[in-house]
Amino acid sequence: MTSGTLPALPYVTASGAAATHALAALAANRRTGTTDHNVDYVFTCPSPDSYPFQWSWDSAFHAIALSRVDSRRATAEIDTLLRGVMSDGFLPHMLLWQKDLRSSATKDFRIALWKGWTSITIAPPVLARAIERVYQVNGDRSWLRSVLPKVSGVFDWLHRYRALPDGLPVIHQPDESGLDSSSKYDEALGIAQAPIAEVAPRWHQAMRDLLERYETGRQPTSGPTGDQAFHWVDVLFATIYADGLGTLSRLLNTAGYEDTAANVYARRSRQVTESLISRCWDDKAGLFWDVNLRTGEQRKIRTISSLFPILLEDLPDRLAQRVIDEHLLNPERFWLPYPVPSVAADEPTFDPHFETGAIFRGSSWVNLNWYLYWGLRARGRRESARELAYRTVRMTACSGMRECYDPISGRGQAAASFGWSSLVLDLIAAEDAGDSSSENRTAEAWR
Repeated sequence: MTSGTLPALPYVTASGAAATHALAALAANRRTGTTDHNVDYVFTCPSPDSYPFQWSWDSAFHAIALSRVDSRRATAEIDTLLRGVMSDGFLPHMLLWQKDLRSSATKDFRIALWKGWTSITIAPPVLARAIERVYQVNGDRSWLRSVLPKVSGVFDWLHRYRALPDGLPVIHQPDESGLDSSSKYDEALGIAQAPIAEVAPRWHQAMRDLLERYETGRQPTSGPTGDQAFHWVDVLFATIYADGLGTLSRLLNTAGYEDTAANVYARRSRQVTESLISRCWDDKAGLFWDVNLRTGEQRKIRTISSLFPILLEDLPDRLAQRVIDEHLLNPERFWLPYPVPSVAADEPTFDPHFETGAIFRGSSWVNLNWYLYWGLRARGRRESARELAYRTVRMTACSGMRECYDPISGRGQAAASFGWSSLVLDLIAAEDAGDSSSENRTAEAWR
């Protein structure tokens, strides 16, 4: 393994340092209080200086990390998130619990507010995965049964209002994918030719312009209108959605619900997987592409989204192994010193050093590594999963809890004290549980 510019550390030292950084961030980012409507909240903000509110997919990742160190707090994280679910099942991507911070939110985060205190957009539904992990730790079946109706409502809302006839979910803004300024959206946003220094400001302006394309009286179910409307099948979002549907089906069975209820979500999960294959798979390229629904064309740029379907149980193994061998483990594309970059290294828009100041254009992210780690394990690629975990642990040990990381040097980028990078706690626990040999955990990974 190429070591980049970070110091070589034995696994025991690196995992200890990474865990220390993670625990410090989770402590610093904890927020508690009571709203002006007497609703109590306990959550973990993504970053105290940069992201003070509760974000739905961040919060799900925080709960997974917390489950390894504080199951009560992990449960409270989920409970607070579920208080943001509307009566029809809509789960906003942002919950602005703190009244005193709301006034600047629309400008700072380019959002439209709903009900005066949430965003009007969605995020990748990591919720079911998080609940499964918390339940695996707390074993509280009564709690599980209490949360599942709302969780089912969230996935039902997505099915009703965002799913195409073939089951694939649609996003109406780039930030609904969680990947914000990924270069795969540049063409649709009209910023494909932007110079490096102009990428971030032009993206911000494009997002403001997009907000203007919604009709007056916008609802969570509304989409942008006109010739430049943004309607998109995002492979990463679709994969997390399908994975969540499958997880929800398992949880309903575990909680003792009737098989018919669980089967509904299992069937929807299979349909999404089948539609990803029929609509997004490129057999010549050996990976998946997003689809711009406005033009009907696949967006053929290699980003980390293209790898994500390896997670799906119903994806044929032949396809998953091609994605892994031809792309994920390819050192010219994604298997860099500190993988996995959000854009492949052989793409013209690859920005490993954060020169654009725009996120998801080449940096590595712990939350995406976490998903791919479990995908590799599910595909029987235990050694590759271990290597991904070790490189991620080393990166966070040396650079702390940052929003993202340089995939070549491992240096931290963007926001500090970033909550979801504490997912290294789950990686460390999984590796410690899966391999009792300390020798095996030190030789290869830290050379």
